Amino acid sequence: MNLAEYSTCLLLGSNIEPEKYLPRAVNLLQQQMAVIQTSSVWESQAIGSEGPNFLNAAVLALTQLNADSLKEQVLRPMEVQLGRVRTADKNAPRTIDIDLILFDQHVLDAALWQYAHCAVPVAEILPKYQSKTGAYLKDTAAHLSRMTPVWIRKEISTFPFSTRFQERS
Repeated sequence: MNLAEYSTCLLLGSNIEPEKYLPRAVNLLQQQMAVIQTSSVWESQAIGSEGPNFLNAAVLALTQLNADSLKEQVLRPMEVQLGRVRTADKNAPRTIDIDLILFDQHVLDAALWQYAHCAVPVAEILPKYQSKTGAYLKDTAAHLSRMTPVWIRKEISTFPFSTRFQERS
């Protein structure tokens, strides 16, 4: 039986012990799918709350699950396993947040084109990804980061297979 394989780009975020939870999340993801690449770790201020700054990283992976199954069978249980508590405040501090940004080259989360904390890590691994209007993600990320600063955290270990600033076709 030949199973389809889908490309996916996830955005991981944490502002409760992020140096601990981001690598743990990637390790768990590796057990569920083929992780191809990760971005560097990027820091930004919390949006919509007074909480601590967030650290974010993008993960490019392959999966045989469809988007809904991936969310329900892998990502949400993984968040719970890593101590994520969902409250009425969607901007509350959290140990981990795993958002499905791109699935099979389709944007599932419009935040990719609206917020620097999303666009910058994803653009690092998919700089030539284009919007429906033809805008390159790397250009959008540069524009958004001038309006809302994000900064790289080189002193925080990314993941063993991350490749910083590698251009992908």
